[in-house]
Amino acid sequence: MKILVRPTTTPKGSCWQVCLDQHAVSFRSEAEARRFVTVLEERLKAPHVLPDWSRRIAS
Repeated sequence: MKILVRPTTTPKGSCWQVCLDQHAVSFRSEAEARRFVTVLEERLKAPHVLPDWSRRIAS
């Protein structure tokens, strides 16, 4: 996943966007945008337990 932090201007004024591939999330400040990216990357790197589908199918 490509993550990009960039400044942008909207009719409501200036803000910062975090672009995740083709999706964009807007923030009031660069600091808020970078905190979001930090949390997102930590969650993506965290271990994830996948469900055991063989048990669910057998039930």
